[in-house]
Order: sequence, then structure tokens, then C-alpha cells
Amino acid sequence: MAEKRYIISETIDDFRKHLILEEKSRATVEKYIRDVKIFKEFISDSEVTKESVIEYKEYLQKQYSARSVNSMLASINSLFSFMDWHDIRVRAVRLQQQVFCSEEKELTRDEYTRLCKAAEKRHNERLALILQTICGTGIRVSELEYITVEAVQRGEAMVRCKGKTRAVFIVKKLKRKLLRYAAAKNIKHGSIFIT
Repeated sequence: MAEKRYIISETIDDFRKHLILEEKSRATVEKYIRDVKIFKEFISDSEVTKESVIEYKEYLQKQYSARSVNSMLASINSLFSFMDWHDIRVRAVRLQQQVFCSEEKELTRDEYTRLCKAAEKRHNERLALILQTICGTGIRVSELEYITVEAVQRGEAMVRCKGKTRAVFIVKKLKRKLLRYAAAKNIKHGSIFIT
């Protein structure tokens, strides 16, 4: 039967010494140790298993951008390698390159303005904001759920589609409009465009 795995204070101290001997910079050592401590806090005093590491990865994906998640996973994967726990290492989150559509499929500025004005004329602020969000970020209608209050506050939404994750940036002008709309509709967290 396999030996049970736990992270204790001595484990973290030994890992710190290992990183120093690997000649990692002070900032890198501190970051790795901080990330390991966050993971230890997440699992509490439980045994470290592949399942608990996957659960932690899923937790991180709800809290941070894909790049931050990958950075934190690299830290704990480094610890697992140091401990010879290679079987519980997890894969990084796949990042999708931003893809641009062909010019024929793009709305012209006039078409975009006309659509927004038509929505405003009908006093449909929600539709006008949806149009501005889609055109301003390049997301699909089906991805509007990722435009959350938290994402808008960060200025970046992490869109997950077909097992891939991509960062979608939200410009300041759109950010202000979305936060104003969310406040007016009393939407404090989660998706802004609630159906």
C-alpha cells in the first residue's frame, strides 16, 4: 500500500532550502513558498491526493486568471517533484490564442453604431450593453456568462470554451458602463447579463 502524503512545516522548510540551493531568486523562493502555503491551507491537514490537487486547480480557476492559476500550479508541481510525488502533478490550464475573424464577418463602425442606437431608442439598455460588450471584447453571445461583476472589476474575463481558456480584456469605458448597470440592477456578483 502506498505511503500517505502530507505537507508539514518541515516539508516546506526543506523545499525552501532546496529552492535556495537551486539558486532561485529570493522573489521566486518567496512566491513558491507562498503558493505552497496557500495550497496547504486549502487542503488543511488532509492527505495530498491527485483528487485534492485537481479540486484545488478547479478552485483556483474560479478565483484567478489562467496565467495566475498556471503560476500557482507550477509552484506546487515543483514541490511535488522535489518530494518525488510525480504522479500527483497536474497539467497547466491551456490558454487559447486570441483569434481574429475575417474582415467580411466584422461589423462596420456604422453598423455597430446603428445597432446600439436602435437598442437605445427602444430603451433597452441591457441589449445596448450586450452589443457593446460583444463588439468591445470579441466574445460570442454564448460566452456572455463570463462577463461577471468580478471580471469587470478586474478588467479581464477568463472565457472557458471547449477545454481552453482565453483572457478577454474589458476597456475602461465599457468597464464603467457595466459596473454602473450592475449597480443599478443590484447585481453584486456573478454574471451581469442575467436572463
